[in-house]
Amino acid sequence: MKNEDDAPYERPSKSAAKREAQELQELGEALIGMSDEQLDALPLPERLRDAVIAARRITSHGARLRQRQFIGKLMRKADVEPIRAAIDARQEAQRTEARRFKRIETWRDRLVREGEPALAEFAASHPAADLAELRSLSVAARAEAAENRAPRAARELFQRLRAILEPAG
Repeated sequence: MKNEDDAPYERPSKSAAKREAQELQELGEALIGMSDEQLDALPLPERLRDAVIAARRITSHGARLRQRQFIGKLMRKADVEPIRAAIDARQEAQRTEARRFKRIETWRDRLVREGEPALAEFAASHPAADLAELRSLSVAARAEAAENRAPRAARELFQRLRAILEPAG
């Protein structure tokens, strides 16, 4: 009768090992791009944290490449799941912020370009908004654009829309 202990140990293929090493190196790259506060929030071994901080100061291409490889080697000994989760959360927060920004930008552009029809649509979904102020700012922004002036009113319109679409709290 064969026992599970008798089965030969199967190690990952050479290609799989290379893919994993590359993935860990890319994870290390993401660590290099983080701020000190973000790094502090991660459960990194001290040696890995020191290597990441050192990598930021290296300017030589070859030395930077070697340091990244070293970080990848250190990552093989570390628990990478919390690191991955933190990086994924950071990237998701950036994507969410980009979507919010795009939404505000789209409303601003529509109010400037379309005028009253866009203002009526905005008012329907945001009845508490100060329509007179938004109307005034969109007209001023349209005039600025027509005269190739600095977009001061467009910036202020963006700020007002941000305050309406992203209430504090």
